[in-house]
Amino acid sequence: MRFPWYSLSRFWAGRKSMAVPAAAGSGNSELKIPVHLAVIMDGNGRWARQRGLPRQAGHRAGAENLKALCRMCGRRGISYLTVYAFSTENWNRPDDEVHALMDLFVEFFRRYDPELAAEGIRVRFSGDLAALPEHIQAIIAENEAHSAGRDKMQLIVAINYGGRREIVQACRQLAQKVADGEMTSGEIDETAIQRALYLPDVPDPDLIIRPSGEMRLSNFLLWQCAYAEFWFSDVLWPDFSEAHLDLALTAYTERDRRFGGVKPK
Repeated sequence: MRFPWYSLSRFWAGRKSMAVPAAAGSGNSELKIPVHLAVIMDGNGRWARQRGLPRQAGHRAGAENLKALCRMCGRRGISYLTVYAFSTENWNRPDDEVHALMDLFVEFFRRYDPELAAEGIRVRFSGDLAALPEHIQAIIAENEAHSAGRDKMQLIVAINYGGRREIVQACRQLAQKVADGEMTSGEIDETAIQRALYLPDVPDPDLIIRPSGEMRLSNFLLWQCAYAEFWFSDVLWPDFSEAHLDLALTAYTERDRRFGGVKPK
């Protein structure tokens, strides 16, 4: 069942972000802004069920909120935003939901690329992209090519992504180099593995946000999250607002990141 965009208007009409005095939505200098923010966009299905809507409607509302999140992050000076859009495990969902998600993926980037361009947002993708349907691969290549020159922020969409699969593929790549005589097994270290990941030039996330009340990573950025800070909330992703983002950034600002060391006296 396809659920048209306009049918959601009554749920979005009048929806306003709550004001947060400390930040007021403009990247207040008192906040410590992460270079790389990662978000697990969870709770779309429950959001739809609470409103008597099909799950696809929740995914559309979630996509709409991703557009809003991009603007929020751009205003706050965040350089990298990675969002978990579709995991390697999501193929286990019903076929109609998987097809709807793939259709929504295509529709989102065709509909909103001009707005992303206006915001200076470069779009990149992370995951086992070669295993995706050919028309999805074409959309990925098109968006990466068209947005390559944008330099305000990078939006990284994790699609057909799994942290374990990423590490396995990195290990296979390095094993092949050893077999080909390009390196020795003794040269395999953390730096070598990092370089073999999907997007080796992207810095590790500083802060990972997961709404929806769940408190797990769900196979997301397992290598990269070694020293990330986490922020969890009960809010469902389509209702995640500017106020929630500022609460997360405020919590991040108050964290003492020592990376295994001790705080100087």
